[in-house]
Amino acid sequence: LEAANIAFYGTLCVNGSGMGIVIATGDNTTIGSIAAIAVKASNRDDFQTPINKEIHHFIKIISAVAIFLGVLFLILGFVLGLDALDNIVFCIGIIVANVPEGLLATVTVSLTLTAQRMAIKKVLVKNLEAVETLGSTNIIASDKTGTLTQNIMTVQHIWYDGGVKLANGLGEGVADQKSATMQYVRNCISLCTTATFIDEEEEKNNVPFQQRKFSGDASEGALIKYIEPHLRASGTGIVQERKKGKILFKLPFNSTNKFMLHIFEQGDDKPHILWMKGAPERIWSRCNTILIEGKEQKKDEVKAEYDKGLFTLMNNGERVLGLCYTELPADQYPSEFKYNWEGEGGEESNFPYENFTFIGLASLIDPPRAAVPAAVRSCQTAGIQVIMVTGDHPDTAEAIAKMVGIIRAPTRRDIAAREGKEIEEIPRDHPDIGARVVRGVELMKMSDEELDHLLDYEQLVFARTSPANKLTIVKGLQDKKLKRWKDGSRPPKRIKNVVAVTGDGVNDSPALSQADIGVAMGIVGSDVAKDAADMILLNDNFASIVDGVEEGRLIFDNLKKSIAYTLSSNIPEITPFLVFILIQIPLPLPTVLILLIDLGTDLLPAISLAYETKEADIMRKPPRDSRVDRLVTRKLISFSYGQIGIIQAMAGFYTYFLVLNDYGF
Repeated sequence: LEAANIAFYGTLCVNGSGMGIVIATGDNTTIGSIAAIAVKASNRDDFQTPINKEIHHFIKIISAVAIFLGVLFLILGFVLGLDALDNIVFCIGIIVANVPEGLLATVTVSLTLTAQRMAIKKVLVKNLEAVETLGSTNIIASDKTGTLTQNIMTVQHIWYDGGVKLANGLGEGVADQKSATMQYVRNCISLCTTATFIDEEEEKNNVPFQQRKFSGDASEGALIKYIEPHLRASGTGIVQERKKGKILFKLPFNSTNKFMLHIFEQGDDKPHILWMKGAPERIWSRCNTILIEGKEQKKDEVKAEYDKGLFTLMNNGERVLGLCYTELPADQYPSEFKYNWEGEGGEESNFPYENFTFIGLASLIDPPRAAVPAAVRSCQTAGIQVIMVTGDHPDTAEAIAKMVGIIRAPTRRDIAAREGKEIEEIPRDHPDIGARVVRGVELMKMSDEELDHLLDYEQLVFARTSPANKLTIVKGLQDKKLKRWKDGSRPPKRIKNVVAVTGDGVNDSPALSQADIGVAMGIVGSDVAKDAADMILLNDNFASIVDGVEEGRLIFDNLKKSIAYTLSSNIPEITPFLVFILIQIPLPLPTVLILLIDLGTDLLPAISLAYETKEADIMRKPPRDSRVDRLVTRKLISFSYGQIGIIQAMAGFYTYFLVLNDYGF
């Protein structure tokens, strides 16, 4: 994946030309290997949704009861000497009386109504049974970018002249665009980026820069959106700044160097300027001086302020870029000079690769969605564990997790800061650690037992994860049978996890297929992810998942009510046959009438229960345990048969005998 000379299937070439050699096709490509994992994860013959299991469980119970009673009455009829044909008809009547014929319609209507309600809340349900599955979910493994966050990179802070300043705003603590150092910040951003605004109509219509479309990297897009209004205020712009000279050399950003470099010709015999931006540690290490109020001084004099500022920005969950420059004398580097970057770190280049002047730091953030913290709290109140699984840097992931409430307890980093130690000095099993942030490379080295113990933590963030890592996490959660409490305050508890996973890219498809319910993003999601998922968030908002959980719980509650109502008619339908056989009175309720009741008068009231609104405490109850809280329980059977059913039967017989008394047999 880090190769510099390989293009992957699906890669877009936006400019230039070249020739390539095909080295892999089909399943042998990187995309093909991800597809193979997804297919393997989706081909689970034994997989059933929770509601499917419950309905099968109910069918087995009711079938056993119906057949048992039918055969019992058949034997009883032969013992009492009834006619064989009449006896078989009565047996069929008993069986029909016990079978809730309207159940199929009730379940289908309930699921459809819930799917319609969820569509209004911007959740598209592909599989009707998935509605209830979301209600049974006790773990949500969520992606970060675009789901928990807005997927809009913005410049948040600028560190210069030894202090952190807000990028925008009014009053104290805001970056002064007129300061000497900020002039260099603006020039570095303008001349060491390649992103550009692409829509001329937006320029004509004066669309705000933050809302304009651009071509290029998301981070660079955020930088030009930040700097362009300030340049316009001074009578220029990024395009005009770039046209003042020409770029003599470009070194694009890559994951090895972690910086990009542009050499710019100013003209009029002025020195060429080398601009560089990239990972702060890489930029800082190549500098020996720093700009303070527009003047150079030794960087060691402000190292403490730099370290403090960098820690503050990183701890805020912001992506930090370092900025620096140096001048290349025109007499040593004329216009026709051919610049070459050689060596792993530029050591063999024909121009300076270090001893630069540090300008400052620019930090960017993809802010959390406004509704997410409240949605996460709702999940936690409802007993649902929210886990972040992202490909981002662990520091950024940890900071965002703290902002939205996924992490509330101390992490390894927090304890290191508290004790004034390096993070590597804090053991992973430190007793004060209440939340874990785990890298994908660490996950790959774990045994199944170590992963099982890791998943005992209530607050988890997985960062820098690959498709295989995500699949491992989901499988580990599904296979987990025992929950252990870290403090040992309670004995281990047997559990059965129902896992929901969110994702938007091709690399998420294996985990989406493996999960009990996969949730894809509708706006930024790829077609592969949408195909693998069971439902799609049309607004890419995590808060919509909470709405789905609520609807899923509501449908289970309403189905229980509907089944309780449907079963309550079984006793008053069976007892007339029993009385007819035992005391030989006219049959009060023939088989045809039973069918008319079950498919006619009983059907609409049963369906109407699907319109029941939620209970006040629906999101304060823990997720149902599928091993205990079944759709049909002993309590429900005793209520329907032993209480309501007997009352209905007594009322029916009272009416029957009253009519017979008034009008005779």
